[in-house]
Amino acid sequence: MELSIRAMSSVGARLRAYLRLAKPRVLALIVFCAVIGMFLAAPGMVPLPPLAAGTLGIALVAGSAAAFNCLIERRRDALMARTCARPLPRGELQTAEAVLVAGVAGGVGLLLLHRGTNPLTMWLTLATFVGYSVVYTVLLKPRTPQNIVIGGAAGAMPPVLGWAAVTGEAPLQAWVLFLIILLWTPPHFWSLALYRTREYAAAGFPMLLVVRGRRHTQRCIVAYTLALAVASMLPLAVGMSGWVYLVAAAALDLRFVALAWRVLRSDSDADAQRTFRFSITYLSTLFAALLLDRHLGG
Repeated sequence: MELSIRAMSSVGARLRAYLRLAKPRVLALIVFCAVIGMFLAAPGMVPLPPLAAGTLGIALVAGSAAAFNCLIERRRDALMARTCARPLPRGELQTAEAVLVAGVAGGVGLLLLHRGTNPLTMWLTLATFVGYSVVYTVLLKPRTPQNIVIGGAAGAMPPVLGWAAVTGEAPLQAWVLFLIILLWTPPHFWSLALYRTREYAAAGFPMLLVVRGRRHTQRCIVAYTLALAVASMLPLAVGMSGWVYLVAAAALDLRFVALAWRVLRSDSDADAQRTFRFSITYLSTLFAALLLDRHLGG
């Protein structure tokens, strides 16, 4: 009996390590944005088969991409307080085991998308996987301070994937959502990097903070936040939303711009942390407002 309990505990610990390898908080936001894309694409309720297959398939491939990111960066992760507790730096998982799990998850996810949604969704998701785990992680992040600006394209794809999963198409409206996330990514990530500068420098990443300094990065945060505020109005311009979304977006934009401006003026790590936390609230609430507007408008 005692051996059985220990075995179950060991299995549970391993499953939790697999989940942490997939970066569950990031994964949750990815899946949320993809699902919002599905519901915005559908004229009525989303049919259950593409909803289930699309959600699970995108989640599996996104988790696989995150796992490969952890594999590639495992030595540098060990040097940073934010990432040193991940399963690979702590030795909770072996490299070969992580490769196997990530490969199986990604393969199953792509197969599920191909069979349960359509080939376009599968190919777009595969391109997103390559964009994150290869282009961003291997080519951009260790080489250029603009890594998050260029590599952010992979992170901006979830609503496009969700839209394609339901309709088999990726129209202008889906790319408007893509642009919003693309412009949201730099102020979100740089706010985090502002109070983690020493860690990134120690790990050898040429982040904007490390290469160009705090002041330049703070100005860039303000500039991208202003650009995001403009882009957040595009759903109105293309007929995706109405007054409910307008009110929510305006309030969120004012708050985000105010926080970005405070980061520039105060040069405080506490303000940078506050801005980073709000950026997550901003994106999730903005997309939820789009869905609410569609519901109330219908």
